[in-house]
Amino acid sequence: MNRTRLLALALSLGLASPALADNYTAISNTAMSITGDIEFDDFGITFQNGKKIEFDDLLGDTFVVDGKSVPASVYSVADPKDPVLLNGNTLCGAPVTYVASWSGATENDTIVAVFSTEDAPESSDEMCASYTYE
Repeated sequence: MNRTRLLALALSLGLASPALADNYTAISNTAMSITGDIEFDDFGITFQNGKKIEFDDLLGDTFVVDGKSVPASVYSVADPKDPVLLNGNTLCGAPVTYVASWSGATENDTIVAVFSTEDAPESSDEMCASYTYE
């Protein structure tokens, strides 16, 4: 293989590499005691103990929180489950079917809410738990 083709192949492989997940530090009591720190991206969440939830589809980019529409990401979960996380705790107490995330009270905070609803949630009123990270 000539040098030009080899260089083109190397560049195309480098450009096709997947994006890395964002790392979030647990700051709420619930997040510190249940999930620990997490890695979050458009494909799923990896919890501090290594357990994962994988997303199926991104369903929306806005969400109603405390009666106000906010920019958010709402995902369906590919394989609904309620993994055992830190200290024997689970995320929701029922299989998690949807996950939503949005900016919290400060610009550095991120809220992650989990749902066990049959239909896609439209507001935070339907969540079974929420966790705060930075």
